[in-house]
Amino acid sequence: MADRLPPIAFDELNEDQKVAAQAIIDGPRGAVYGPFVPLLRSPELMGHAQRMGEYLRYRSAIGVRLSELAILVTARAWNQQVEWAIHAPIAAQMGIPPDVINAIARREQPEGMLVDEAVVHAFCVELHRDKQVSDHTYGEALALFGEQGVVDLMGLNGYYTLLAMVMNTARTEVPPSTAAPLPE
Repeated sequence: MADRLPPIAFDELNEDQKVAAQAIIDGPRGAVYGPFVPLLRSPELMGHAQRMGEYLRYRSAIGVRLSELAILVTARAWNQQVEWAIHAPIAAQMGIPPDVINAIARREQPEGMLVDEAVVHAFCVELHRDKQVSDHTYGEALALFGEQGVVDLMGLNGYYTLLAMVMNTARTEVPPSTAAPLPE
């Protein structure tokens, strides 16, 4: 299937798009890729989204390792190949074991997770599957991460759901990756 909203050459961008693109290029991402390619059609939305994402991905109260785990569960819930291609290798670099990553890809319950990983996984799975989180799982997350951590975890799920919806609709091209694609 063809990419519905493919990349636009920088010299073809309007002034608002150039400003929004340059903000991403100058930030920790270093380039306009993935969800920001289709979002560039709405530069103000893209600007707000990228600032939220920058916080959630790089500075959330639960830390990068657990944020990457939450992103993988969200990517799997939405069958989002671009998120998976980008974030599965990052999750592995941050210390999420390959067996955990592979189990998430197969929609299986991972074994051998650390306590904080198991709580994040349960929280994210429940939120995507049940559209809410049980009292038990919420209590575990609250005890481990505090209120800010729980809110950031909800934010990670919501933000990466937004990006998954954008890329699934736009049919954003999957970048080269060391990660195997998500199975059907």
